[in-house]
Amino acid sequence: MEGVHISLKAEKIFEVAGIPITNSILTTWLVMIFLITLSAQISSKISKIPGYMQSVVEIIIGSIYQLFETVTGNKTKILFPILATLFLFIVFQNWAGLLPGVGTILVRTVVNHHEEFVPLFRAGTADLNTTLALATFSVISIQYFGVITLGREYIGRFFNFKNPIYFFVGFLELLSEGTKIISFAFRLFGNIFAGEVLLTVIAFLMPLFAPLPFMALELFVGFIQALVFSMLTSVFLSLATTSHNEH
Repeated sequence: MEGVHISLKAEKIFEVAGIPITNSILTTWLVMIFLITLSAQISSKISKIPGYMQSVVEIIIGSIYQLFETVTGNKTKILFPILATLFLFIVFQNWAGLLPGVGTILVRTVVNHHEEFVPLFRAGTADLNTTLALATFSVISIQYFGVITLGREYIGRFFNFKNPIYFFVGFLELLSEGTKIISFAFRLFGNIFAGEVLLTVIAFLMPLFAPLPFMALELFVGFIQALVFSMLTSVFLSLATTSHNEH
C-alpha cells in the first residue's frame, strides 16, 4: 500500500562497533530505562506510612502477586520476581508501540545501498528477535527451577532409560520443552505486530478519530498478551517444580 510503511523485521538505525542497532532495540532501551528509573524512585521513597504513589504500586503488585499465587501456591515467593518482571516488561513493551512518535517519526538510513526513511522507534515485542529472547529466557528459567527444586527427578522426566517406552516418552517431553519457545515467541509477536499493522493502516486511511477505538483495543490486547505469556510461564514453572509424589 503506497504511503504506508510496514516491515516484518526491525530496521537498522545505526551501528555501534559493527553491531546493528535497530528501532526495536532503541524502544526496548527506553522501556528498560523507564522501568529501572521508576523502580529506583519508588524504592527510595518506601516508608511505613505509604504515600499516594506507594499505595498505588502496592495495590498493583499485590494484585499481581495474588494472581500468580493461584497458580504457583507456596512457591510464589521464589517465582514471583521472574514472573512479575516478565509481565511488567512485556506489557510496557506492548504499550510502547502506542505512544505518539513510535512508528511515525522517520529517519533517513541506507538500506541495500540506497536511502530510505524508516521509523526511529518500534515496539520491542513487534520484533521476533525480542519475543524469541523472552521465550528462551522463560523456558530456560523453567528448566533451571525444575532442576534446583527436584534434581534428578526432574532430569529423569526427559532421560529415562528403564525401558524403551519411558525413553520415548522422555524424548517427547524434551521436544515439547523446545516447542514452547516457538509457541511463546510467535504468539506474542503475531498479536503485537498485527495490532501495529492494523493501527498503521487505519491511521493512513482515516487519520483523525478512527484510530482511537483501535488504540483502546490494542491497550487491552497488549495487557492480555503480557498476562498470557507470564501466566503460561507460571503454569509451566509450577508443573516443573511439582514432584509426582505431591498430592
